[in-house]
Amino acid sequence: MHEFPVLEVAGLRIDLSTFIAIIVSAIITFVLARLAVRNLSVENPSKLQNFMEWVVEFVQSTIASTMPLHRVKPYVSLGLTLIMFIFISNLLGLPFGIVTEIHHVDEALGVTKEMLDKYGGHVHLAWWKSPTADLSVTFGLAVVVFILIHFLGMKLNRKHYVEHYFKPFPIFFPLNIIETLVKPLTLGIRLFANIFAGEVLIATILMLGWVGIPFLAIWQGFSIFVGAIQAFLFTILTMVYISQAVIHEEHEH
Repeated sequence: MHEFPVLEVAGLRIDLSTFIAIIVSAIITFVLARLAVRNLSVENPSKLQNFMEWVVEFVQSTIASTMPLHRVKPYVSLGLTLIMFIFISNLLGLPFGIVTEIHHVDEALGVTKEMLDKYGGHVHLAWWKSPTADLSVTFGLAVVVFILIHFLGMKLNRKHYVEHYFKPFPIFFPLNIIETLVKPLTLGIRLFANIFAGEVLIATILMLGWVGIPFLAIWQGFSIFVGAIQAFLFTILTMVYISQAVIHEEHEH
């Protein structure tokens, strides 16, 4: 097995492989979005434009399934960004791996004497993986969504949003608080567990050598499907939670 390079900054331990992957995912998402809207044409749209139009329509219909149609427009950009970034992040670890071998203590990368002894005098550092295979990344996304939900609820629907914590009876207030706190927890764990398990299985298959090549090809194909499903689930659950926060009163009438 391999370890990941860790950089300590002001007491914080930063996984460099995760940090690099996040930057790459963000760049790919931005570049893809920019290329899709460059040279837009109604009469002769490019294949990328047609694909992005399909993605936008898919995201819009997904959001529309969680809230009234007239409420959809403000959240299309958010939904599109989430589903693109998460899908790209989920797949980033599939094409290849970058691993270096370290034979000495390197405090800058977090390689300790204990690690060298554990692995027989050398440590394999992996510099490339899907960022969503890191719990801190998926929880980071979940926390951003959590904050956004409460911000929108307090800004757009304050009275009903506060009241829903005390329904159907005030005694349910503690349970409603627990339910609210569990939402980002389940969002982060679900995404992390599926992508991390996939990468662990890929690493295990690679240890089989040439025998594992057919299994690797099959699993990577399935991983694309899993990555798409997880991106969709994270996005639609985010929209469901936003819908519950900002249009709660419409469900009551």
